[in-house]
Amino acid sequence: MSQPITYTSKSHKLFTLIKQSLKGEEQDYTQGSLRRAVFLLAVPMMLEMMLESVFALVDLYFVGHLPNSSQAIQTVGLTESVITIIYSLAIGISMAATAMVARRIGEKNPDGAARAGMQAIWLSVFITIIISIVGVIYAADILRIMGAEPGTVEAGTNYTRIMMGGSLVIMLLFMINGIFRGAGDASMAMKSLWLANICNIILCPILIRGLGPIPAFGLTGAALATTLGRGIGVVYQLYHLFKGDGTVRIRSKHFHLDWPLIKTVARIASPGTLQYVIASCSWIFLAVMVAKTGGDKASAGYQTALRVIMFFILPAWGLSNAAATLVGQNLGAKQPERAEASVLKTAKYNIIFMAVVTVFFFLFAEFTLSFFTSDPDVTRYAALAMRIVSAGYVFYGIEMVMINAFNGAGDTWTPTWVNLFGFWLLQIPLAYVLSVVLNLGPMGVFIAIPVAETCITIAAYILFKRGRWKKVKL
Repeated sequence: MSQPITYTSKSHKLFTLIKQSLKGEEQDYTQGSLRRAVFLLAVPMMLEMMLESVFALVDLYFVGHLPNSSQAIQTVGLTESVITIIYSLAIGISMAATAMVARRIGEKNPDGAARAGMQAIWLSVFITIIISIVGVIYAADILRIMGAEPGTVEAGTNYTRIMMGGSLVIMLLFMINGIFRGAGDASMAMKSLWLANICNIILCPILIRGLGPIPAFGLTGAALATTLGRGIGVVYQLYHLFKGDGTVRIRSKHFHLDWPLIKTVARIASPGTLQYVIASCSWIFLAVMVAKTGGDKASAGYQTALRVIMFFILPAWGLSNAAATLVGQNLGAKQPERAEASVLKTAKYNIIFMAVVTVFFFLFAEFTLSFFTSDPDVTRYAALAMRIVSAGYVFYGIEMVMINAFNGAGDTWTPTWVNLFGFWLLQIPLAYVLSVVLNLGPMGVFIAIPVAETCITIAAYILFKRGRWKKVKL
């Protein structure tokens, strides 16, 4: 009888922990079990990132069944590749917000955390307004620069214009969730993505295909649905940030512009943004190389594979975000050794997750892709990309945690230099040599990805063990 009782007890304990993590009960992550701390943060963070990836998959699913689907898929993929620059800016500022908020929370200073969060919001708004204006005016040119053919430019300009014009909601959705994560309120970050994604799922078929008096907007409807869904999520975030009862609550006294604090946020965010701009530019280069060496079918296949790949990678990124929160709060509480232990614990769980995904991709690539495209040539290229890229997944899992640990400590320069050498001095030249010089075409681009990511992981781990990140002052 002892075994069933033990099993039931463990199941009940697991269920209780999951319930606590989803409810978002206030926790002190600077003491107690590290395994429990990682679990409570990781569950909502993984769900948050999984739901963020669903945005792209929902769009891909519906536009993949439109007439001239290869043009529609290419438009979504190429636009998403450009928007990764906006994601980079959003992630850079959000990581600065996470680091500063987490450090203040670790110091038991919630008012300082709220003040830092509000200045990060102001910085986000200033930057994104400029990007939105440029994106709306030059939408067609952006597609041409990305290598789209004339038919794709004509069909997709409105889609790109709406997505670029809606940059503010992308920026705020990421950045405000960074504030919540820094405060340890991962559940609120998750809930905002739930709401935004549910709205997108409901609106996508209605605006793409039409319903009753609502006309069919086709590809443009996908952009409208995504932007509106994200906008609703941002409104929900702002309500809880200003009116809620969470650890961080922004009040009217925090609204004034604090230029020294904005400069501090910018100082931390700048290299953080740069590290993701470096990576994003590399991915844009790879997308162009695939389009030029393999044509529309290869490009559509690569973009389809990326959407599926990101669906599985983003939950792992969510798990690694737990390391950023734990590092920031424990450094604030003057516990650097606990901060380091939390990173290694998180890396262990990420390795297990990514190993499972690798096996899944090798066995079920074509089956997974069948939900998004019926074109055999697109499927062939996409399956090849999925299998080659997933060969380095275990290393990606470690890299994500190491990078987030540096960023959570406010040491955003170290991963920036690692990315610069890994992407621009290794991945891009290697992709060119393999795809063009050795005439491997798109497959050469695919091979360059896991090779570069593995080298980045090794460098990041070595630098992490040196421990300079523990001494960063915020």
